[in-house]
Amino acid sequence: MLRSFYGARQHTLLAIVPERPEDSDADLSDNDDPIEDPEYHPTPAEVAGDSPFESLEEEEAPSTSSSTTQTPGKKSRKGKSSLKTVSLEETGDTSDPNSPSSPNKGTEIIWKHEHIEEFEVPVSRFEPPEAVQTPFQYFKRLFTDEMIKHIGHHTNLYSAQELGDPIKTSPEEIQDFLAILLFMGVFTFPSLEDYWHDESRFDVIADIMPKNRFQLLRRYIHFNDNQQWNQSPDRFYKIRPLFDMLREQCLLIPSTYKHSVDEVMVAYKGTRAGSLRQYMANKPDKWGFKMFCRASSSGIIHDLLMYQGASTFFNVALSEQEQTLLLGAKVVTTLCKTIAQPRLSVVFCDNYFTSFNLVRDSWLVYKRDCGLLNEKPLCLKRFRLAVAHSLIQVNMRYDNMGHWPLHSDKRGRCNLCPKGVSRWKCQKCKVFLCLSANRECFAAYHQK
Repeated sequence: MLRSFYGARQHTLLAIVPERPEDSDADLSDNDDPIEDPEYHPTPAEVAGDSPFESLEEEEAPSTSSSTTQTPGKKSRKGKSSLKTVSLEETGDTSDPNSPSSPNKGTEIIWKHEHIEEFEVPVSRFEPPEAVQTPFQYFKRLFTDEMIKHIGHHTNLYSAQELGDPIKTSPEEIQDFLAILLFMGVFTFPSLEDYWHDESRFDVIADIMPKNRFQLLRRYIHFNDNQQWNQSPDRFYKIRPLFDMLREQCLLIPSTYKHSVDEVMVAYKGTRAGSLRQYMANKPDKWGFKMFCRASSSGIIHDLLMYQGASTFFNVALSEQEQTLLLGAKVVTTLCKTIAQPRLSVVFCDNYFTSFNLVRDSWLVYKRDCGLLNEKPLCLKRFRLAVAHSLIQVNMRYDNMGHWPLHSDKRGRCNLCPKGVSRWKCQKCKVFLCLSANRECFAAYHQK
């Protein structure tokens, strides 16, 4: 028995043809033609087995012979021809129906061979840092103070345009707002009001900000001036400044020589985004905004491009030849332009990553530094909580109230100087700080 490469049994292609080739195709129609011999009357057995396909199911094996035995006493009817099963090779048609070169499959694809110089991708080596920084510091590498000030400014501007008077938020309050969002991502409640309700109050969130103030910020938070739109082709105009600042920070992260370009989803379950809200069945977040990203082999995203249909490349400088490329080739070309050393790099197009998360990207940079110094990293959830607590502590850090040094039995790394180790801990901020004659990090930490 012949078997294919993977051991599967090869299938013989069969064809149903007329027993007498001289019969026309019209004679093989399923319509019941009138019997011209008035003396002919079909027997009950003939009526039950009149279909030629029923006789095929009763055969033990397909016969390739053209001779058949006619039932004695049975008269043939004009217009009803018998069918037989033969191998497809006997019909003279040896074409594969699934082949792309088949006439009904479109034009034939012609491949050409092109020599590509072989090269070995260099091993990526990173300079170990002096010490592993805090999760908050890694988060600030991507989400900078400039971005927080930008959000506060445009939130006040938009609220003044809508209400006639700004809600007077500040960068410190925006950080509190972000901290609440991070806590809500870890501790999920059925509804937003449950975090402040008396019967289900969650002190970690409720003590940061009143519910009405949080909902007010949530209502008017903005990232760009709506009145400066001027019919821009950018469908992401409202978040474009913040996105560009985030992209600049991602480009500053050192990458390996192995890159992957793929489409990712930013989860969004709302209904006000129109056609910008995409659906991808093979992603963990099936509904959301689609982005094209370039990530390194460590999983860190280094460049991003938001998909918005025909205007996706409205702000990308492409040559005339690049503009004629299809979408996939154009995306890869655009994202590969920002590779620092393209001649030493290799780019893959595969599902190496499926979603973009700002905190997760910060955590991957932190995890890589921990590996260089042989230190055990925090898990992603603990890293997220540490960032959220730090966002709140930035506000209480300079309030000059209740910051007392407490001596601890265990030592901890100083939160201000990278090499310091101390047993003194701030009672309110709950961070270790150097407190000695040579290093007075405790006092410097609480002063702007």
